[in-house]
Amino acid sequence: MGNILVIDDEPGLREFLEIMLRKEEYDVETASDGLEGLERMKQSRFDLIIVDIQMPRMSGIEFLREIKGNGVTVPVIMITAFASHESAIEAMKLGAYDYITKPFKVDEIKLVIKKAIEKKNLEIENKRLKKELEDKYGFGNIIGKSEAIKRVFELIKRVSELNVNVLITGESGTGKELVARAIHYTGNRNERPFVPVNCGAIPENLMESEFFGYKKGAFTGAVKDKMGLFEEANYGSIFLDEIGDLPLHMQVKLLRVIEEKSVRPLGSTGSIPVDARVIAATNRSLKSDVEKGLFREDLFYRLNVIVLPIPPLRERKEDISPLAIYFINKCSAEMGKDIRGISPRALEVLETYNYPGNVRELENVIARCVALESSNVIRSETLPQQVLGMDAVDYDSSISSDVNLDDVMDNVEKRMIEKAMRKSEGNKTEAAKILGITLRSLRYRIVKHGLIYGDDGDDSDRIIELS
Repeated sequence: MGNILVIDDEPGLREFLEIMLRKEEYDVETASDGLEGLERMKQSRFDLIIVDIQMPRMSGIEFLREIKGNGVTVPVIMITAFASHESAIEAMKLGAYDYITKPFKVDEIKLVIKKAIEKKNLEIENKRLKKELEDKYGFGNIIGKSEAIKRVFELIKRVSELNVNVLITGESGTGKELVARAIHYTGNRNERPFVPVNCGAIPENLMESEFFGYKKGAFTGAVKDKMGLFEEANYGSIFLDEIGDLPLHMQVKLLRVIEEKSVRPLGSTGSIPVDARVIAATNRSLKSDVEKGLFREDLFYRLNVIVLPIPPLRERKEDISPLAIYFINKCSAEMGKDIRGISPRALEVLETYNYPGNVRELENVIARCVALESSNVIRSETLPQQVLGMDAVDYDSSISSDVNLDDVMDNVEKRMIEKAMRKSEGNKTEAAKILGITLRSLRYRIVKHGLIYGDDGDDSDRIIELS
């Protein structure tokens, strides 16, 4: 139930407290004064300390001042005679948990001890949960080694401590919510709530009551007060995912909340102050929506204080390997399977695929493979058809079926060019050598297959978009 240190110069009281606490199933150690108590603390870890104020050599006050000065956070209960009441007040100012006046009732001290131990256990649990959240949503869960993802790490570090609104942009499945959580849990609001909201998932007629709450009787069915999402996120962060899906009338109300830092629940005559950091995300171009009249310009600039773009997975192929290993370990543990790795051929195929669904699609692919794999290594034949692409074509059966040979060969040629360009890290001269063709021929085929690249005169240009 807890390890308790009792420090008192009266042998009878020490013995009484030791017997009583052991009956309550606590582990107990004793010391006759503050100096001996300090020695005990070097040898053991305690969940609670009970110390008398009046003692020779080192008083309870001196003992308390010493351990608090060393950063010890163990709760301390002071025992005091009525005559030393002022000393007890001083002890409370120094950080004592509570004090008990002699003579005390047994039930009284039992209750105080129980509450102090519960408080200590709650602090430990809160620290554990905080560490768990940091591990789950901090940088450790954003996997990658590419320069692009390193830039994302750097931006998260820079903005997490700033009290400004952030707009995260990126395609669906790139991990925008994971980045939003990393910003929150590595920042100075990490002990406060993180409230995620999918703006596209809330019915339009319920948006106002969900965002701002309502008072009892505000409408039919409002049988009690309801706290809104902004109030729930007070002193923390609210993550507005797919902010571009908000209708115009809600954009007006959101702008007012951001500007005035207050909300007015439905049916209320007064406003409630809120201090919630807004982290928004979108897979659309809000600037284009502003030009089309679909998104308010004033709200756009309120949200657009700091923009954090998340690159798609096809632009950071170096991250596929570490991500695949991470998801294999994660899915194997969740499914209770013993998958120890991935074959070089399977990894090569994964690195070739374009991932329209980004990281989320890669995770789904790995989860499927882990579920279906019969060996302890992910093999290429376990990969789904859409990832295998042309590698999965059965040429013998294709000959007897209604297949256009020119289309098949074009696809093969296109995939070989893509692989050569990746292998040469975008250097067209090197890619041409790999393919055994001239640089001019390679340039012609790149244009033929709709592979877009930069200035034709720079041999180090990379393919930046694959059709």
